[in-house]
Amino acid sequence: MYIYDKYDQKMIDERVAQYRDQTSRFLEGKLPEAEFLQLRLRNGLYIQRLAPLLRVNIPYGMLSSTQLRKLAHISRYYDKGYAHFTTRQNIQYNWPKLEEVPDILEELASVEMHAIQSSGSCIRNVTSDQYAGVAVDEIEDSRPWSELIRQWSTFHPEFNWLPRKFKIAVTGAEEDRTAVQVHDIGVRLVEANGEVGFQILAGGGLGRTPVIAPVIKNYLEKPHLLTYLEAILRVYNRYGRRDNKFKSRIKILVRAMGAEVFAQKVEDEWQSVKNGPGTLTEAEIIRAHSFFTKPSYEELEENCIQLDESLSSNFAFKNWVSRNVKPHQQPGYAIANLALKRTGAAPGNVSDRQLEIIAELADRYSFGEIRTTHEQNITLADVRKQDLFSLWKALCNADLAAANLGLLTDIICCPGGDLCSLANAKSIPVAAAIQRRFDDLDYLHDLGDLDLNISGCMNACGHHHVGNIGILGVDKKGEEFYQVSIGGSSYSDAALGKILGPSFAQNEIPEIINKLLDLYLEKRTGGEQFVQTFNRIGIQPFKDQVYS
Repeated sequence: MYIYDKYDQKMIDERVAQYRDQTSRFLEGKLPEAEFLQLRLRNGLYIQRLAPLLRVNIPYGMLSSTQLRKLAHISRYYDKGYAHFTTRQNIQYNWPKLEEVPDILEELASVEMHAIQSSGSCIRNVTSDQYAGVAVDEIEDSRPWSELIRQWSTFHPEFNWLPRKFKIAVTGAEEDRTAVQVHDIGVRLVEANGEVGFQILAGGGLGRTPVIAPVIKNYLEKPHLLTYLEAILRVYNRYGRRDNKFKSRIKILVRAMGAEVFAQKVEDEWQSVKNGPGTLTEAEIIRAHSFFTKPSYEELEENCIQLDESLSSNFAFKNWVSRNVKPHQQPGYAIANLALKRTGAAPGNVSDRQLEIIAELADRYSFGEIRTTHEQNITLADVRKQDLFSLWKALCNADLAAANLGLLTDIICCPGGDLCSLANAKSIPVAAAIQRRFDDLDYLHDLGDLDLNISGCMNACGHHHVGNIGILGVDKKGEEFYQVSIGGSSYSDAALGKILGPSFAQNEIPEIINKLLDLYLEKRTGGEQFVQTFNRIGIQPFKDQVYS
């Protein structure tokens, strides 16, 4: 993973000192609130319903065990003993004290972490595939390119005050686990004529106006990645609306211009920067790749006798492996996923002690590295197959062995009205009610892969638009209600869900989900997943089932 050099560290340390001074002046009444607002946002600090919220960047989801222990320490001493993993691969603290945030930022800087540009109208944390570098369907490791974009975009003076927040995702695999089609810019590594380059998408996003991003360049050579992204940002900065925040995202601009016109404007702008200072040299590309070398794998057989024996003798372990463990490029190794979605726990939440346990397990079983995922889970990417049973037993003791990855109860869920000042309704109690209602692993396994996403408002932090089943909290004459959509997907077959109809009261939601699932089980053929059945029969049978 990327390691700070002396320039990185000096820059981050100076930023902490600047923000400490800004916070002191604000608390002393010497800095107006309107001015402090933008300063705190650029350092990841929101003011939410009940307390400040600090969002910490985890670039492309990668953490070391040292960093994870520091996050645990911050949770224990500056917060309430837990933290929340987000759909942007970041981590959030929901209860920091305003006056202590500079201390937290100093703690983060001591382990090469920061919260810069994790909020505000700027380029946010660059996200990527949690399986990058180890996925069997990988064309090329996306992490070096994500790191190059991160370095280019952090503190970029021209893009520090965009019309609105801006999100970039990068994937290097055949299967899209990064949701590139619903980002402001999506970058895909693709192969053409024996060479690997990039396909560029622009103008995707969720929120109030969900849009699937169009492709604006089918193939871009590697040296030109940053200059082409710069051209996109320049066009957005020039033409993007600033008079209405609801129409300020790049997706609105691309739709208004049309994808072809927008792409041509980018192409024209690119000609002025194409071979400029932002062009990547071979030396710079090699430097970026040097931080993401393979760990010291052992020479192992692909088939593992110890694993086979454990699978045959322990049904619970077999369930966990079948759902939470994925194949690895290296013989004898596997990718192990920790679903932070056990029944009774808020999705994505993890305690300080659990963070420390995960760090210990990463040191013991996965070369001291941890990945965060878009689904608010944790990945240990390099586990020997012979160690999976020992890892699973340790996870059981820590309440981290939920065997439901990708199943109905592996719910994506924003903090909602319990914490967020923007929310129209609570999200966490709805997720808890669904988890309790469907807390039957045999039934869940029979249902198969099924994404259920919950957002407390139209900002869509829970990505409800692209859930196979999406739930949106809405305000209905001062009361909390929930709108249900079905048929969405964030993967390679990306689609926006279709709204069923009128919204429901909170206590109705588990039964509504049950009715949808009953119809799916009745109508599916062969091994169809929920979204495949929906695509075949359409929405009307589901409407009839729910509203009749």
